[in-house]
Amino acid sequence: MKKVLITVIIVVAILLIIVGKGISTYNNIIALEEGVKTQWAQVENTYQRRFDLIPNLVSTVQGEANFEKSTLTEVMEMRSRMGGTVKLDESLMNDEAALKRFQEMQGTLGGALQRLMAVSENYPDLKSNKSFQELRVQLEGAENRIAVERKRYNETVQAFNTTIRQFPTNLVAGFAGASPKALFSADAGASQAPKVQFDIK
Repeated sequence: MKKVLITVIIVVAILLIIVGKGISTYNNIIALEEGVKTQWAQVENTYQRRFDLIPNLVSTVQGEANFEKSTLTEVMEMRSRMGGTVKLDESLMNDEAALKRFQEMQGTLGGALQRLMAVSENYPDLKSNKSFQELRVQLEGAENRIAVERKRYNETVQAFNTTIRQFPTNLVAGFAGASPKALFSADAGASQAPKVQFDIK
């Protein structure tokens, strides 16, 4: 009878340890996933910040007589195609192809903005315009923040993806419905944050 009791106690203790470990692992997965979502929101905020600067930038540039309209039109059309806001639907995190398409669209807009700023170098009045100078600095800051937040997002996702693929965590991850998240890829030819820099004379 004593041996049976000891065996039951040992079995119950083992089960409690397994259940406790399972709960701890589950909670850790949830915490990591929430971290990914939080960082995703930060990426969204930085894209939105750049998006919100465009109308003021366009308005300032339009005031310059004979400014090259094709570059300005490209920026306005790209922004218009994206709609009124930058909304990174969380489903993009689970769809690598969709995230890549979103990133390509943002890259096209970023390239158009860089061309717009480069063309502005040919217009001394625009370069000396205080509003334009401030917008240029804000745009540079927005571009750099986008690169930083995307990097942080990728680091957070990498930690999450690694955790849910490891044994025995992957067993709990399957139960929790956790699946790997998509990563931002490096922009074509980019090894550092995009910069918009100009010499003021």
